[in-house]
Amino acid sequence: MKNKNLKILLASPRGFCAGVDRAIEIVKKSLDKYDSPVYVRHEIVHNKYVVDSLKKIGAIFVDELEEIENITRPVIFSAHGVPKSVPKEASNLNMTFVDATCPLVSKVHREAENLNKKGIHVLLIGHKNHPEVIGTMGQLPKGHIDLIESVEDAKNYRNKNKKKLAFVTQTTLSVDDTRKITDVLKTKFPGIYEPKKEDICYATTNRQAAVKKISKKCDMFFVIGSRNSSNSVRLVEVAKNNGCDKSELIHSESNVPIDKISNCRIIGISSGASAPEALVNEFIDKLKKEFTVEIEEVEIVKENIIFNIPGKLK
Repeated sequence: MKNKNLKILLASPRGFCAGVDRAIEIVKKSLDKYDSPVYVRHEIVHNKYVVDSLKKIGAIFVDELEEIENITRPVIFSAHGVPKSVPKEASNLNMTFVDATCPLVSKVHREAENLNKKGIHVLLIGHKNHPEVIGTMGQLPKGHIDLIESVEDAKNYRNKNKKKLAFVTQTTLSVDDTRKITDVLKTKFPGIYEPKKEDICYATTNRQAAVKKISKKCDMFFVIGSRNSSNSVRLVEVAKNNGCDKSELIHSESNVPIDKISNCRIIGISSGASAPEALVNEFIDKLKKEFTVEIEEVEIVKENIIFNIPGKLK
């Protein structure tokens, strides 16, 4: 087994995006400024490794503000964004809060609000119960925004109140799947407003494009990321839809499928936008114990985007 040659095509860009980097930095800087503990509402990003490492330095994760035992301590809102009711509740409790919502998610929030102010009914393309979708829908009063999850939903949608329509999207969707949905909406409602600049974020788009480029050359494809990470799960789908049926998510409880890999000559590897590079290296190190590995990094674009952290933490 040891002498078996294995070629790895390593997708680039992969892993952390600017919004995830910023959110993690906000937690660390809040601990520096306010000391521990600081509370974080929901997982700051969808990755167990990241969450566990922040717990070790004094972050306490809660699902709702009412679980916070000491309201004199600061609370951080996760990168996925929160409904308007959450900062309002924190203000009513006189809590110090720091908003780590990704700026690209905030952009979608403002977009939805501005459309609503103009009397336009908003359709949100996204996945039900995903924190980002809950946050975006929570920017508008109930009944002013509807969720579209699939092509089927788009085909069946009825514009009951006869208002002008617009759509916005979750930032971590499959580019190809979303296009199929928007095509249906644009055909069905020819005057529908669409975002001036696509809502699916640059990092999601780049990571999917990198996976597309290499997946057809691979016998198997592996995406390092969490099961509740929308962008990681989408990357597995993209690999499957672009020539590599045997594509799998490697999450915190996964075993490395050495037996399956031993039947491969070439495998592909990428990682979701909330998965640290340490997990990619760990996965490759396990393969190096079993195979003679050759790594080729396939870069489609250089990412150099940085989002600033809030002024009060600098």
